[in-house]
Amino acid sequence: MAIVVGKTELILICLVAVALLALAARKIRIPYPILLTCGGVLLALVPGLPAIQLEPQLVFNLFLPPLIYPAAVFTSWRDFRAQLRPILFLAIVLVLLTMTATAYLFHGLTGLPLAVAFVFGAIMSPPDAVAALSVTQSLRVPRRIIVILEGESLVNDATAFIAFRFAVAAVLTGSFSLSQAVLQFLLVASGGVCVGLVVGWLATQVQKRLDDPPVQTMFSLLTPYLAYFSGEAIHVSGILAVVIAGIYYGWRAPRILSGRMRLQALPVWEMVVFILNGILFMLIGLQLPLVVHSLAPGSITGAAKLALFVVLVMMLVRFAWIFGTSYLPRLLSRNFGGKNRVPWQQTALIAWTGMRGADSLAGALAIPLVLANGQPFPGRDLIILLTFCVIFATLVLQGLTLAPLVRFLKIKDDRITEKEERLARLKANEAALARLQEIASSKRAMPNAVERLRSEYEDRVRQLQIEEPDGGSVSRLYSRDFEELAREVLQTERDTVIQLRNEEAINDQALRRIQRDIDLAEARLHRPA
Repeated sequence: MAIVVGKTELILICLVAVALLALAARKIRIPYPILLTCGGVLLALVPGLPAIQLEPQLVFNLFLPPLIYPAAVFTSWRDFRAQLRPILFLAIVLVLLTMTATAYLFHGLTGLPLAVAFVFGAIMSPPDAVAALSVTQSLRVPRRIIVILEGESLVNDATAFIAFRFAVAAVLTGSFSLSQAVLQFLLVASGGVCVGLVVGWLATQVQKRLDDPPVQTMFSLLTPYLAYFSGEAIHVSGILAVVIAGIYYGWRAPRILSGRMRLQALPVWEMVVFILNGILFMLIGLQLPLVVHSLAPGSITGAAKLALFVVLVMMLVRFAWIFGTSYLPRLLSRNFGGKNRVPWQQTALIAWTGMRGADSLAGALAIPLVLANGQPFPGRDLIILLTFCVIFATLVLQGLTLAPLVRFLKIKDDRITEKEERLARLKANEAALARLQEIASSKRAMPNAVERLRSEYEDRVRQLQIEEPDGGSVSRLYSRDFEELAREVLQTERDTVIQLRNEEAINDQALRRIQRDIDLAEARLHRPA
């Protein structure tokens, strides 16, 4: 007897699969988007499971805003501005070059109209923000590389989808004006920036007037949707609006958010991003049977070969552009680049990183079914299959080889963030000690309380002034012996209050309050690597 599974049950199965595959990916040390996409393909082949059609607007409206927004919030504006030139070269110029090269290749190999080929080129041109961020999180490489890759992935979607709109309009209307397209591109991008600044400013004004973490967390979850839909409503770049709103809010948040808000909102955002990421990559894999069934028999092999050519061309264009912009100016001018010269190994790693993902598939699915004259959109099914093949190939090929490539090129983490963190902690603790001295001199506080705090801060300062001989973490607040001792006595506290609860000497509410204080005390200790 066949078991029929409904769509609700399939979603629950997907969530279980996401959790298990994410654990497996962590165990075998590979980026989890790869396993999730493969898991989606395998899940789609199970008999009895219903087909799920991934609606393109679902990706744009539900998934992308909350996935891009936290990445923008946590982007360092200082680092982003310092790498603005390579980021814009990748996110704008390289996207347009990739679109053009891919379009002419597609046109030459399939014979479809050039306007249709540019639709495909626009879909293929941007490396995926979600895939790039998911993969780079596990890399231990110099901070500059992460900043460039994350900055590129945040901005390039806006370029690609604006170009996609123009290409689709050219196919539907049969006309295209380059000057008009350039002007509209500037207007759409500028409008997205303005909308993002307005929404970011509104979000900070609302947050700083509230002191209710659950309500504030809800507003923070709604902010990327407000930016995206506001931009789309006035026909400007909603994705760029989300990015700008996130960067603005991230710059202002440390001043306006309370500690309680940060402690409650961060775990919520981590869970939301993990679930949406997981479901999104599973859904990509689930699309394979639908895509295959839409094509004529015998066309799969030809489509796979064409996808291979597309991947090779995209990689060649990316390598040529990145190495060209990095080294040609130095050959023309000896003074160019000077002290900021980047080793070729790091340039090669940036060039190799260019995974495609859900936004490309969403763009392919967003292609209209018919033209204005009622005729089917030329090559739509082929474009969808090629898009899936390219996504799968880049995720597997580039995603699986990134970590070995880092080891082969002997690229080491420069630990800039840890060094800056140590310096900031040292200055902050020294300032706190100076403030304690002022308070003690004014006799505003009990001497015992001042002395207790002074001994704690002096221990922190001593530890931060010691350089780690083994090259380990430099963000330690306390000595190693102190941390081990503190963990042991905190665990004793936990065991004691749980025993009191079990003996019914205290209720569960009292237990949870004490546990929270113990957890916060443990969180202040040295973080695990």
